[in-house]
Amino acid sequence: MIYELRVYHCVPGRLPDLLKRFDTITLKLWDKHGIKQAGFWTVLVGDSNQDLYYLLKWESLAEREAKFGAFGADPDWLKARAETEKNGPIVASITNNLMTPTSFSSVK
Repeated sequence: MIYELRVYHCVPGRLPDLLKRFDTITLKLWDKHGIKQAGFWTVLVGDSNQDLYYLLKWESLAEREAKFGAFGADPDWLKARAETEKNGPIVASITNNLMTPTSFSSVK
């Protein structure tokens, strides 16, 4: 199993817009493309309360490439993203890490 940790660093004040987009649009499209999430978090105490952390889980890098590529090119996603960003960008930058569990991890 491969886990992908993605951190979306939002434009100040736009985190609620990003959360709404995931809740009402993105997750439905991920279901359509077979993308599996392993959790979402916002920052209670830390460097920035304008960040969204989430994990995706993949069987392989090939699966990630195929499914995330199809999602990124989906006309419904492109339309929804443009609509939700009509007042400007929501995300300032993204940090991304692909990780594998250690032999002693409780998550495999």
